[in-house]
Amino acid sequence: MRALYADTRAASGIAEMELTVLTAAVNAAAAPTVAQIGRSLGHPRQVVQRAANVLAERGLVTFADNPDHKRASLIVATDAGRALKAADHARAQAVTDALLARIDSATFANAANQLHIIRAEIEGYLRERDG
Repeated sequence: MRALYADTRAASGIAEMELTVLTAAVNAAAAPTVAQIGRSLGHPRQVVQRAANVLAERGLVTFADNPDHKRASLIVATDAGRALKAADHARAQAVTDALLARIDSATFANAANQLHIIRAEIEGYLRERDG
């Protein structure tokens, strides 16, 4: 999957982790914190913070006060950040459309179902082990 979308990521002009953080900020229902993004993606907070700082330097995100926490700022995508992400999404959608023309939707549906089953079993195992 990484190779499939490598060209679309490269065309964005930002590093993969920066694009990941920008995506999290753009797609979030409410502006996230660095720690929230890190937890949801399984990345260390420091890695997410570095990417967020680069995005802020480039004017793609801003940091906003968090009414729920004095030190954990919210990451808010700017108009430029949303535009960059929209262009990246359009490039990725073109790749996805080309792939879907080659692989029927039933194959994807079956794969998604199998992955859902695997994830549920992994999560169940972890709950039992840690519970």
